[in-house]
Parts: sequence; C-alpha cells; structure tokens
Amino acid sequence: MNLIDKALICKLKEKGIEESLVPGFLRTLANALMINPSMSSLQLNHRLKYLGWDDVELDWRTMELARAFFEAKGISTLEYRPAPWYVNNNGSEVNAV
Repeated sequence: MNLIDKALICKLKEKGIEESLVPGFLRTLANALMINPSMSSLQLNHRLKYLGWDDVELDWRTMELARAFFEAKGISTLEYRPAPWYVNNNGSEVNAV
C-alpha cells in the first residue's frame, strides 16, 4: 500500500467511514467521479448523499486524494474484492491494492 492509499483510507476513516465500508464507498466514489470527473466537492457530496452516503462529507483535500488514488489504480479499483481488500488474511497490508 503506497502513501496515497494510506492517506486516503485514513482520511475516510476520519470522516466516519468504518473500515469494512471503505471498499464499497470507494466503488461508489469511483462511479460518481466517472460520471463527471471535473465535479466540485459540493457536487460530489450531493451525489454521495443521493447514493445513500448521508453521513459522509468530503472536503476538497480528500476528494483530490481520491482522484490521485483512482488515477494511480485505474479502473481495476472497481473490480469485486472481498472487504477489507487491502489487508490479507494474516493481517498484513497488500501491496497491489
């Protein structure tokens, strides 16, 4: 897991997203950004609320971290992976997130 991955996951947890919900949230976030990659944080938060993430409000910094995360990972972040997909069975972090 690289620095962007760690920073994004940490920020999402600070925003109140439980660790087990992070993969689903990232898929929702990726889909929202794929619809309109240049949307503002206000538009993105409105879209997330529409999709059921009422308790989450992303700031500009977290949104930019997410964009960097998706740029680095590409579309493979949308593949199904069991939660939490960034940790192996023995509890160590996976490098290929």
